[in-house]
Amino acid sequence: LLFCLFLIGIGFAFHAPAWSAIVPDLVTDEELPSAATLGGLQLNVSGIIGPALGGVLLYFLGANWVFAVNALCFVVVIFALLQWKGPKAEPGFPLENFLESFSTAVRYVRYSPAIQVVLARNVLFAFFISVIPALIPVIGLKELRLQPCSLGLLFTSMAAGSVFSAIFVLPRAREKLSSNTLIVLGNLLVAVVYVLMALVRQRELFLVVAALAGAGWTLSASELWVAAQRSMPSWARGRMNATVIMLSQGAIALGGIVWGFSSQAAGVQVTLIVAAVAMALSLLLAIPLSINFTTSLSFDPPPISCV
Repeated sequence: LLFCLFLIGIGFAFHAPAWSAIVPDLVTDEELPSAATLGGLQLNVSGIIGPALGGVLLYFLGANWVFAVNALCFVVVIFALLQWKGPKAEPGFPLENFLESFSTAVRYVRYSPAIQVVLARNVLFAFFISVIPALIPVIGLKELRLQPCSLGLLFTSMAAGSVFSAIFVLPRAREKLSSNTLIVLGNLLVAVVYVLMALVRQRELFLVVAALAGAGWTLSASELWVAAQRSMPSWARGRMNATVIMLSQGAIALGGIVWGFSSQAAGVQVTLIVAAVAMALSLLLAIPLSINFTTSLSFDPPPISCV
């Protein structure tokens, strides 16, 4: 099972950077925040339907058939992608092999303070947000005594909170608040959610807590994604997206290990309180590592010298 999850991670590593890189080429700079919200919205709507449908199929068909149906759905997606023909752009730079491309990405990160700030904020956020996927199943199964087929309700509630945040909160908040402020508020909401996760043990009320977790996650993640896209030149967007995703996934993996061992050693409640306090304290770094500079960046800055 762990090996299969490892292979899924490899597939995600190939898919996600390319998928993210095409979005800024399809919309204008002014439309980019809305495009980010829309992209997250369709994922969250799927997050509402998927866990609920998976729970029903798990009850009637069993786990094997659920995975088989899911695999078939990916075949349908592959077929749809094969029908799509994107615009062919002439490369402005000589083609590079893998090692040269990797080296260029490392040099660009080294000499680009904007990318360094974006990467640092993404790593911090990913490390602390990993509490949710690491501990919500533990709380659902061991603390709330949910059945495996009902566990999807927690993730459905998270997705519902994300949809609410994307539709009703983000558009209005972006008109009044800066990106840095939105991320800080989103992280504060997640910190409060961790305290509630440690205290609430009533099933229906915990679904509301899960919805708040989804809202805070969406609020922060969408602004971080927009900031990242605005700080990348088009010629390096694919490899920079890969760098952001690689470091973020690494931080989530590290966080999963840390929070998992902590919950085993000190208990789930103590781990959640510690995570909430640490996440709140980490927001002090939002002052020296503010991402508000990305609102004034050129959407396609000239390439820097990497000598």
